[in-house]
Amino acid sequence: MNQSEEYLLAIESSCDETAAAVITRDMRILSNVVSSQTSLHEKFGGVVPEIASRAHLERILPVIDDALKQAGITLNQLTTVAVATEPGLVGSLLIGLTAAKTLALTLDIPLIAVNHIECHLFACQMQEDQPLFPAIGLVVSGGHTNLYHCSETLQFDLIGATIDDAAGEAFDKVAKILGLTYPGGPSIQNTAINGNPKAFPFPRTFLKDPELRFSFSGLKTAVLYAALGNPGAKKQPPALTEERIADLAASFQATVVDVLVAKCQQALTQYGYSTLCVGGGVAANALLRERLQEMTKQAGFRLRIAPPDLCTDNAAMAAIAWHHLDQGRIAALDLDVTPGLVR
Repeated sequence: MNQSEEYLLAIESSCDETAAAVITRDMRILSNVVSSQTSLHEKFGGVVPEIASRAHLERILPVIDDALKQAGITLNQLTTVAVATEPGLVGSLLIGLTAAKTLALTLDIPLIAVNHIECHLFACQMQEDQPLFPAIGLVVSGGHTNLYHCSETLQFDLIGATIDDAAGEAFDKVAKILGLTYPGGPSIQNTAINGNPKAFPFPRTFLKDPELRFSFSGLKTAVLYAALGNPGAKKQPPALTEERIADLAASFQATVVDVLVAKCQQALTQYGYSTLCVGGGVAANALLRERLQEMTKQAGFRLRIAPPDLCTDNAAMAAIAWHHLDQGRIAALDLDVTPGLVR
């Protein structure tokens, strides 16, 4: 490695993935290590905060060490350390922040705080030679379903969001209803392959609403009643055969995708932008990617979706920290986390 090269160590621990990455100034990802906690949370059907934070505590140092080894550098070659401090689970965020502060103090290098949501949007930019912004940004994950007006690289303004469940959370809950494995995104996608997406006309809430908002709680309830029945109804649904489960999964997935695509097109039209950036775990969904490609091509928009490996939580997307550093946005060592912030 070039001894004069600048190296950023990025740390991500906002939810249930312990991650570290080494990225150069010119956005080359030298390593991107992610330690998943899926097996720890699977039996609960969702993330348990206490379990997540304890797992981060056990894994953070080995993950950082692994990232450095894969990048072929030592701790002393690091020139900057970045960490996600908002939003997320407070216990999880604190583990990453403590590790980052320790490195910044010990190595006497700048500490950069990054926003986890902004990192998801920046993941679309990392493979691009030309700036993508201004653009409309969609972050769709287990914890967020948000639309942003992205005027420049570090300026993201919230213009729309879910009023209840995030899309990824709905995937997890519906998977549990259908007896599928956690996390729900991949299991529903795989099950839906053999299903009829038009079998169940589920509600597409706010589809034609002039406001840029989402709601998936009613959809989740509709799937519950279609699958297991409504306690107050005289007639109960048929048994959950494999075919019926596949149809329910396909219909649910198609409903979510319809709403996400429609709201993205609505936002692009309202703001007069020609570029759409999409990130977050649900952005790895094959049907969503296909439908967004179709919509943007037909409407004459430009689409940039983060690569699948940068959609789910990872540390490489925290390379946005280089832009913070360029603008002198260096954090003090008394920095704290902001778990509930969405902006």
